[in-house]
Amino acid sequence: MTSENPCRRLTGIEVTNAMKAELSARAAELSAALGRRPKLAVVRVGERPDDIAYERGAVKRCEGFGLACTVYAFPETVTNEVFMEGFRAVNGDPEIDGVLVFRPLPEQINEAAVKAAIDPVKDVDCMSSVNLAKLLSGETSGHAPCTPAAVVALLKRYEVPLAGSRVTIVGRSLVVGKPLALLLLAEHATVTVCHTRTRELAEECRRADILIAAAGKAKMLGEAHVRPGAVVVDVGINVGADGRLCGDVDFESASRAAAAITPVPGGVGGVTSAILARNTIDACAARADAGR
Repeated sequence: MTSENPCRRLTGIEVTNAMKAELSARAAELSAALGRRPKLAVVRVGERPDDIAYERGAVKRCEGFGLACTVYAFPETVTNEVFMEGFRAVNGDPEIDGVLVFRPLPEQINEAAVKAAIDPVKDVDCMSSVNLAKLLSGETSGHAPCTPAAVVALLKRYEVPLAGSRVTIVGRSLVVGKPLALLLLAEHATVTVCHTRTRELAEECRRADILIAAAGKAKMLGEAHVRPGAVVVDVGINVGADGRLCGDVDFESASRAAAAITPVPGGVGGVTSAILARNTIDACAARADAGR
C-alpha cells in the first residue's frame, strides 16, 4: 500500500456493530418468551486449526449477542455409526435451535446422510438439500449460507455497487463459491466462477470489479490478479507455518493495486459469525411460531 494508492480496509467490525443491537434485542425477547436463550450447536470432527479458529470466534460473538452455544467435538477417527448417532441426538434435541456442521467431513463420514438428516429449520448454514434448493430457486424462507451472506452484507454496508458489476469468485465449493455466485446473481451482478484449475487465472481475475477469494489456499492471489481500483474480498481462513491466520490473498501485494480490501483476520470472518447468530435467532423464532 502506497501513498499513491491508498487502499481502504474493509473491516467486519462496522458491519457486526450495525447488526448487534437488533440481534441482541431479538435474542433477549425470545429468551424472555421461551425461558431459555436461543441455542446453537457446533458440530466438529477433528482438530483442524482453521475450524477451531472460526469456532472460537463464532462462539464468542454468538454468546455476546445473547445466544447459548455448545460445541460437540468428535475425534478425527470417529466411525460413521458413532458420529451419526451423536449427530441425530444433537439434531433432535428440542432445546437446540441451530446446528452448524463444519465441512468437509472426513472420508469415513457419510456426508450425504448428514445432509439428509439435518432439520432444515435448524440448518443455519444451508447444508440440507431443501435449503440449497430454496437458494437456487430464489426463495428466502431458508437460511442462506453464513459466509456467502456475510460477503454480500459487507459489500452492501460499504456501499460497493453490485448491480451490473463484474464479480470473479475464485472457489467453487458448495459451502462458499457456488452459493455466493447465486446470492450475487440475485443482486444483479455479472458473476464468473474460477478455481485452482482455471487457465490464465490472473487474466480472468483482472477483469473483475470485485474479486472474491474462496479457494482455501493461503496467499494464492496477489497484485498480478487484481485490476487497479478493484475491490478484493478475502474469504480464506488458513493457518500459516508461523501459526498465524492468513487468507487466500497476499494482503500486502494485492493492496498495491486494490482500491479496497478485507483483511484476515478482521474481515469477513466476524460478519460470518454475526450471520450465524442471525440465522440461529431466525430458526428459534420459526420453531417457536410452529410450537416446536
